[in-house]
Amino acid sequence: MRPHRPSNLLRVMPAKGATAVDVVVIGAGVIGLSCAWRLAQQGAEVTVVDDGGPAASDVAAGMLAPVTEAAFGEEPLLRLACHAVATYPSYVDELGGSEVVPVRHEGTLSVGLTADDRAELARLTTYRDGLGLRTEQLTRRDTREREPFLAASVGGALLAADDLSVDNRAVRAALRAQARAAGAEMLTGGPARLQVDAGRAVGVAVGVDEVRADVVVLAAGARSSVVDGVPEHALPPVVPVKGHVLRLRPQPGRHGPPALTHTVRALVHGREVYLVPRADGELVVGATVEHQGLDDTVVVAAVRGLLRDAHEVLPIVDELALAEVSTGLRPGTPDNAPVVGWSAVPGLFVATGHYRNGILLSGVTGEEVARQVAGHPPSALWQQLGPRRFTLQEAHA
Repeated sequence: MRPHRPSNLLRVMPAKGATAVDVVVIGAGVIGLSCAWRLAQQGAEVTVVDDGGPAASDVAAGMLAPVTEAAFGEEPLLRLACHAVATYPSYVDELGGSEVVPVRHEGTLSVGLTADDRAELARLTTYRDGLGLRTEQLTRRDTREREPFLAASVGGALLAADDLSVDNRAVRAALRAQARAAGAEMLTGGPARLQVDAGRAVGVAVGVDEVRADVVVLAAGARSSVVDGVPEHALPPVVPVKGHVLRLRPQPGRHGPPALTHTVRALVHGREVYLVPRADGELVVGATVEHQGLDDTVVVAAVRGLLRDAHEVLPIVDELALAEVSTGLRPGTPDNAPVVGWSAVPGLFVATGHYRNGILLSGVTGEEVARQVAGHPPSALWQQLGPRRFTLQEAHA
């Protein structure tokens, strides 16, 4: 028997020909699916609108890296990310365990190729040390013992042992399965249009289908700011940030040790590149940072640049097959942190803007959305991450 629906949800009466549920979620990436799963678990009737388009979560590399992602001025995001990585093993257990969602625990090696690159890494390390983040400086010899195929120009490395990595596509597939098992329905079609009646969100229309709900969760990733029907004052300040990602694999019939065992994040003449290994020998290389609107075209120059930088860090990549080239649109925000909370439109809840951390934050986001939709105030880690923080920033500018 499913648990009772949250008592604060009041049924919106459907129009003729429409269906009615408690919550409709716009977006079927890892954030939307996680929200749907947790809401359905607590008894809500949930429909997820999947427009069938590409999801950034399928393109991502799956790094769970709060230490090596820590950047100046992003302390609220860092606290949330550290909590997320600490609870990720239990999240994976709920998704079916490591056989369903493989997790790697080797950690991340940060390296710099030039003196300037190493100086920038040292500056970031000083900042991260000041925040109490755990890292270990490795000598050239220690680094070479861990990763013998790194380029000779790579000296020592900084090890962030608490960083993890995960198969991002497995996470999304597992979330979809868990959401369905909990009772969530999937509606596949064209883009959703928010329906507003008397100033309140009351559901969505998808082509000829209409779904009424007393809560709409906007989790459309990089497209969250262009969803039709959302009043302008309630649109989250999300901008798409394009990223090219490559997947390299061993050539058929060739066997040997893996090219890498740790995730490697490198500065190459000031350019950032990462290389993330998978258990089957695949190597994920990324990612460009491009502001091109919603354009997701694969561009030769971007692919060439990633291969060039990957080769400078790990020359053995030349022996791998270029198995896949893809682009994804990350949902960026002005402060690089997610936007999670009630919008200015009653009935419309926003869960978007996770930028580089969608895979990492998917579990804790779903839990927080279900918690707030059930009528609870934002928990401590989320209090500074609601959508109205941008309105307050503008008012004090």
